[in-house]
Amino acid sequence: MEAEDSRTKISRLEGTSDWASWKFQMQIILEANEYADFLSGEEPKPQRIPRAGETDAETDARFKDELKVFNVNMGVKIASRTFATEGKHPNGMAFELNETQKEFQELARKFAREEIIPVAAEHDRTGKYPWEIIKKAHSLGLMNGHIPQDIGGLGMGVFDGCLVAEELAYGCTGIMTALEASGLGQTPVLIAGNKEQKKKYLGRLVEEPLVAAYCVTEPGAGSDVNGVKTRAEKKGDEYIINGQKMWITNGGVANWYFLLARTNPDPKCPASKAFTGFIVERETPGITPGRKELNMGQRASDTRGITFEDVRVPKENVLLSEGEGFKVAMQTFDKTRPPVAAGAVGLAQRALDEALKYSMERKAFGVPIVHHQAVAFLIAEMAIGVETARLAWQKSAWAVDQGKRNSYEASIAKAYAADVANKCATDAVQVHGGNGFNSEYPVEKLMRDAKIYQIYEGTSQIQRLIISRAILDKAKQGGV
Repeated sequence: MEAEDSRTKISRLEGTSDWASWKFQMQIILEANEYADFLSGEEPKPQRIPRAGETDAETDARFKDELKVFNVNMGVKIASRTFATEGKHPNGMAFELNETQKEFQELARKFAREEIIPVAAEHDRTGKYPWEIIKKAHSLGLMNGHIPQDIGGLGMGVFDGCLVAEELAYGCTGIMTALEASGLGQTPVLIAGNKEQKKKYLGRLVEEPLVAAYCVTEPGAGSDVNGVKTRAEKKGDEYIINGQKMWITNGGVANWYFLLARTNPDPKCPASKAFTGFIVERETPGITPGRKELNMGQRASDTRGITFEDVRVPKENVLLSEGEGFKVAMQTFDKTRPPVAAGAVGLAQRALDEALKYSMERKAFGVPIVHHQAVAFLIAEMAIGVETARLAWQKSAWAVDQGKRNSYEASIAKAYAADVANKCATDAVQVHGGNGFNSEYPVEKLMRDAKIYQIYEGTSQIQRLIISRAILDKAKQGGV
């Protein structure tokens, strides 16, 4: 990043609401002791050295400006590293993260523990959308990492995004879902958007702490996408959209939606040709978000129904071409199910940690309850689930980053991690006994938050259907 670019960014941020967030980023990245070694030697830190003819005030002003530019450059250098999961090893396997991945993982971990966990219970109680957390995460580069570098993003792969998702979910899956649902909405544009669409709609999410939404589910169409009834009728250079969507995460707060609508009215038309994907601005006349739903868990996220009444969308906002929407919608899940699985693992890890901590402190029959085999085995089973579910999301994310079709692996990761999250949360409540049933302890929230992992982005039953069909197809082709 050139100095002029950095100064431009400083001028744009200073004095705005984003300036505090940017200073927070510098505090996290530049002042934390764990980054001292990483930053050393990157670039000489400016020194206050007077120049001939300068007054003290002029020297102070120049030094302050140079120091700001240095800080901005350091933040950008950290955030713009190329992330990879090459995993080179003599035996063909590697389970070690590279140094950059470890640094970014630690940044997300620190953020979750210092910024998310302290406010998670309050967001759960009130249902308040976590805009302040989103602004801070945005300023740190913990959002939109998958957006290409030529648009201003980090160009991260799915694997590296999952590392972040797991850490943020450890703090609160409701807040993580608010962040991750924006990635779900963006992914169709990443997959199928043209250059102009990507620059316009993804670019603005890099420039400002805004979010997107994936607008597909309807009252009568969840797992059965072919049941989508929202219609888009072409008239001249526009499409007129009418219909109703349901359970849309970020529905009331998104800047824009990815919308799936039927463009072929023939009920016999196959799904692969019947639907079209659109980018729709939320402020378009005719769009009416419903009330925020009060859900069992993950209450910090914004979930609503949305009504579309004679909504006019220009043809330039069609992704790929008319009739290609179903393909785009389904391909999206290959990239977004691994982060969902990673989020479930983050919740499971939190449940394990809370259960272990409590079992070491709580005494029964004269000893900490962790020394009783019944409790110790619960802890062991939780650890087994966490470790294996983590390996599942890692394989599915690695596969898609290598350009491989990962639908099979992604469904395994999503289904298994969801089940592990629910079991770990339930067992954590059991370890806490009566205290686990009380909101003074975090495990009851974990239990409520976990359930949705078996439902959204494809139910656990749908994942098993995908897995079984993939196995059958392999068997028919003589595979194993």
